[in-house]
Amino acid sequence: MIALITGATSGIGKSTALEFAKHGYNLIITGRRQERLAELKSALVKDFKINVLELCFDVRDEKQVADAINSIPSDFKAIDVLVNNAGLAAGLSTIQDGKINHWEQMIDTNIKGLLYVTKHISQIMIQNKKGHIINIGSIAGKEVYANGNVYCATKHAVDALNKGMRIDLLPHGIKVSAVNPGMVETEFSIVRFDGDEERAKKVYENIVPLKPEDIAETIYWMASRPAHVNINDILIMPTIQANSTTVLR
Repeated sequence: MIALITGATSGIGKSTALEFAKHGYNLIITGRRQERLAELKSALVKDFKINVLELCFDVRDEKQVADAINSIPSDFKAIDVLVNNAGLAAGLSTIQDGKINHWEQMIDTNIKGLLYVTKHISQIMIQNKKGHIINIGSIAGKEVYANGNVYCATKHAVDALNKGMRIDLLPHGIKVSAVNPGMVETEFSIVRFDGDEERAKKVYENIVPLKPEDIAETIYWMASRPAHVNINDILIMPTIQANSTTVLR
């Protein structure tokens, strides 16, 4: 069994790689940070005795995506699971004060990047006559909150694309699912606040948010259902969070 995980160098992606490795999957791990990819590959091979292929590319660049996927050797081409995890939030501003570069970064990563990877990997899955695509969405794809405008829009797009993929790939027997988390303590807020670790730290103060491992376990559970079962969509929240803005502190 082979799983390809985008954004595997940290957070949910890294935890998902560890979870699938624990269950004996060989892995294709992708990300933009070569050093982190190499470190993760080394740890996975050492600890789980699996085969790992690392692909360093930026999902926002369609040519990089195509070149990387076309470079996958034949013994890694039988991809059973694609986890579209690469994604981010940039900024937390009103629409009138939003930064264009933040908008483009989110749209290019969360929507276009997911589309580029899915297009190329789905074609491989169709040829193989098997596969399961799992998209990482967000509570922000189910609701809209103040100052979340463009980020929420990108995650609503993921929600719609998940449904569209399910329809389009149905004739080919390819499963499509989405996991939509609430607050998860990762590098998410550090990235959103342009590296301001103090501001990011305050997001998770006095609460117990989800851990990346919680999402990874859910992703693996989806992938491990029997052939006749497809989990279309899961919304998973920490106990202290009722919706995107109601949090018990």
